[in-house]
Amino acid sequence: MDLTILYRGPLASCDYDCPYCPFAKRRDSPERLRADRAALERFTAWAAEQTGDRLSVLFTPWGEGLVRSWYRRALIELSHLPHVERVAIQTNLSCRTGWTAEADPATLALWCTYHPGQTPYDRFLAKCGELAARGVRHSVGIVGLPDHLDRARRLRADLPTQVYLWVNAAEGHTYTDAEAAEWTALDPLFGYSHHPHRSAGLRCRTGASVISVDGDGTVRRCHFVPAELGNLYDGSYRAALRPRPCPLSVCDCHIGYVHLESLPLYDVFAGGVLERVPAPPVGSWSVGHTVSPSIPLVTTSVTEPDVTETESPLPRTSPPG
Repeated sequence: MDLTILYRGPLASCDYDCPYCPFAKRRDSPERLRADRAALERFTAWAAEQTGDRLSVLFTPWGEGLVRSWYRRALIELSHLPHVERVAIQTNLSCRTGWTAEADPATLALWCTYHPGQTPYDRFLAKCGELAARGVRHSVGIVGLPDHLDRARRLRADLPTQVYLWVNAAEGHTYTDAEAAEWTALDPLFGYSHHPHRSAGLRCRTGASVISVDGDGTVRRCHFVPAELGNLYDGSYRAALRPRPCPLSVCDCHIGYVHLESLPLYDVFAGGVLERVPAPPVGSWSVGHTVSPSIPLVTTSVTEPDVTETESPLPRTSPPG
């Protein structure tokens, strides 16, 4: 079975204090850190045993994972497993990058977010250069706040042309057409982030080939639908895996809507869905790109008597990056 896993453990601490993020400068207790480490090590051991499956893993921690040694170790170990196709993590890139030399660059990838005011620009850019020099796949992004526009333009000018610069629409911010055009000039795919996607009743890969897993091993279809599908460690989730429509009215987070079958994003990001790296050339993609005929735009609902999904989503459960 080909299975993509979005893993999020108890970790909630972050070394940045971005005003747009609810996890800014949060500190975890020693007990919570020990629990997070134990949960991640349990997950990594489970993944190593799944030799009959083909796994792709994206770590989406509430806080910053790479400043913790156990996340770096997990990425290194998973990258060397022959049945792991990709292992990636969302990061602010505040940690050193030397550890990536121990990982398999064919499997490891980083989803990097630049947060102006939290780290010197030149330091962040230098770390991006280190990743490129080591052959580590990565994307670089920024939250599309007005105060960030000049820095985003500089970042686009300074990054290698082959490195995709993505822009996340700022939550709660309304963009004029002119403002949206400025961000689209930097990120041709900004339109996908600009407006929430109507998703009610549409088929989504989550719950079939994509799942969300928490530190206890509880499996859900994604981070945004609270219904449980079972547990990873007792295998009970497998019986619940099947194509199913989205129960929510809209999906407005990239790690959610990228899996909607009504959008062409598996084609746009072919080979780089987890790390948000588009298929080359990046400039050839834009919102409105022709949808592959293999991707259905309209689907019928699916009856699921054993798994109840509600229209009440979990709180928005991804940091802005």
